[in-house]
Amino acid sequence: MMEFLTLNTGAKMPLEGFGVFQIPDPEQCEQVVYDAIKTGYRLLDTAAAYGNEEALGKGVARAIEDGLTTREELFITTKVWVQDQKNEETAYEAVKASLKRLNMDYADLVLLHQPMGDYFAAYRGLEKAYKDELTKAIGVANFYPGPFTNLCENVEIIPAVNQVELHPFFVQEKAIENMKAYGVVPQAWGPLAEGKHGIFTDPELTEIGRKYGKSAAQVVLRWNAQRGVSIIPKSVHVERMEQNIDIWDFELTDEEMAKIAAKDLGHSEIVNHDDPGFVKMLCGMNIHD
Repeated sequence: MMEFLTLNTGAKMPLEGFGVFQIPDPEQCEQVVYDAIKTGYRLLDTAAAYGNEEALGKGVARAIEDGLTTREELFITTKVWVQDQKNEETAYEAVKASLKRLNMDYADLVLLHQPMGDYFAAYRGLEKAYKDELTKAIGVANFYPGPFTNLCENVEIIPAVNQVELHPFFVQEKAIENMKAYGVVPQAWGPLAEGKHGIFTDPELTEIGRKYGKSAAQVVLRWNAQRGVSIIPKSVHVERMEQNIDIWDFELTDEEMAKIAAKDLGHSEIVNHDDPGFVKMLCGMNIHD
């Protein structure tokens, strides 16, 4: 059975969801979203920058029309891109534009995608969207401990979620503790480390999985979920979708949890938010005119 988390707004969010990052083809994305819902996923994560909000919305609409689910059963997340984090108005209008592309009256969660631009002003735009019932919760993504703490100390509505990179090779335990101290749910993008570090064939992860009749990937997903981290794995293959969601019938021991966490490298090998070149690149990346 899927487990749920209660956000600081009272909204209930599935502990595991489905992400559509890097599925730009509209027809494929629509079908993948439909398949994910049919498989049992109820949390669906997109973003304006992914260019597939409209396709996700179509997949959702088809699934509802076919009686697979209802809008009320679904938890839809989207994100405001850096280009629209200029001020309160641009962020607020970006939320409305996302809803139009999704063809929905509301989102369940809207995040600021990066700690860039005038993110304090942009966050006020999200607060306005929440007050106007355009979304049931608001939050941030990629906010590392310093910017995250600064934001939490100076906003009216504490973020409900902080979506960051979290997997056995980048554990971020202190960052998670800091989030939980503010009542913020940590959510993992790239929970399978985007396939790096030989994660699917890692001998220790494979050995742990053998004990439960699970794959290394299932062990990794269960590890994050068991430490209270929401996970949003992605796959375009139905069999992998089914495998990724089949993690609720076993529990790792404390020793196994520690063994998995010991793989931590202490840094990301996917992105580096401390690299000025990376920051400039994201700040210059426009997703619309």
